[in-house]
Amino acid sequence: MTQAFDAAAQQTLLESRSRQAVELARKLGADACEVGASVDQGVGVSVREGEVETVELSRDQGIAVTVYLGQRKGSASSTDAGEASIRAVVEKAIAIARYTGEDPAAGLADAALMATHLPDLDVHHPWALTTEEAVELALACEAAGRGKAGIKSSDGASLSSGEGVRVYANSHGFLGSQRGSRHSLSCMLIAEDDAGMQRDYDFTSARDPRDLLAPERVGESAAEHTLRRLGARRPATGRMPVLFDPNLAGGLVGSLMSAIAGGALFRQATFLCDRLGDALFPEWFSLQEKPMETGAMASSPFDNDGVQTRDNLFIDKGRLASYMLSAYSARRLGMQTTANAGGARNLRITAPLASRDELLARMGRGVLVTELMGQGVNGVTGDYSRGAAGFWVENGKIQYPVEEFTIAGNLQTMFRGLAGVGSDIDTRGSIHTGSWLIDEMTVAGG
Repeated sequence: MTQAFDAAAQQTLLESRSRQAVELARKLGADACEVGASVDQGVGVSVREGEVETVELSRDQGIAVTVYLGQRKGSASSTDAGEASIRAVVEKAIAIARYTGEDPAAGLADAALMATHLPDLDVHHPWALTTEEAVELALACEAAGRGKAGIKSSDGASLSSGEGVRVYANSHGFLGSQRGSRHSLSCMLIAEDDAGMQRDYDFTSARDPRDLLAPERVGESAAEHTLRRLGARRPATGRMPVLFDPNLAGGLVGSLMSAIAGGALFRQATFLCDRLGDALFPEWFSLQEKPMETGAMASSPFDNDGVQTRDNLFIDKGRLASYMLSAYSARRLGMQTTANAGGARNLRITAPLASRDELLARMGRGVLVTELMGQGVNGVTGDYSRGAAGFWVENGKIQYPVEEFTIAGNLQTMFRGLAGVGSDIDTRGSIHTGSWLIDEMTVAGG
């Protein structure tokens, strides 16, 4: 195992280095300065066919300095947070700023918006795990999956465990820091029949290792997912309902957030420009951000500008209620920051929930999609086209697996055509949602 990680000591050191960088920047003539520093340490192991494949012990650190000379901005960074490196980074940032053009939107977020409520959000749960113990857990996970009848071989099981510290400071006098941890275990398996080979996987992820699923359960679930794909065919071609599995429905939420992000808006590179107040979803659907949720995967009391985070209601009873803005993008748009520098944190849906069986019955005939391939989402037009695999549904019941087909539509039409949200909520990431039933998309199969 790599050397012990003293999170408290690292936090104290990075806070001191960040203050030092801000003070030096002001001393060297910067009108304003902001600093982001981080250090992370972890262990990752992978096994395959009962043998250890890789063991990786990692330690990454960095410090980034941004200075402002009036409305000219310069940034520089280093992987070394030592005193000599900090001076070099600050001097480089100032030199860069002298040669950049003026940007009326450049500068720190307003001092009055800096976070003052900085509670412990219970996101730091280190795992005293030796390399040998990590290997044993990964092997147990894979063995449970390989032990299922019908599984031919394994593509491997992987375990990762890490913790770190991040610090943000600026010349308003703000300094915020947070310790965090993240742990995960995954397994991918291969099955084969006369029609060919199929592979699938499952995983578990949590801030607290005690919240991870048992290794055996992850392996068994990966095997179940793999075996149910045997005998896959191509579906019929036509216009029909599509049910997105929860982890894929989270991707649709991600596409929405990308479309309402300030950077896309001020560049006019989104289909949701000038749409505040418009009905995008059915009125029973709302989407909220809860960045101060205790123990959640993306919780933080301050954003990457140092602004106090707060609950944001992005979709209110179907209508677009807010964009997602940093201080910079807000200035470009003539608006106020929503404390979203660095993105959204902990997205939660409010909607009447239905079971998987209820959604299938509502669907009648169509496809349940469990895997998507490709990057076919056009943020400018909203056009959506992805390769897919999943299951054919007839009379409200899953009939057989399907593969090698595409689903296509437009996000605006898909959002308006949301016909149901499932109670099978996936809580492994920062977006919590169940399955999404879209009333009609184009399915192109055989």
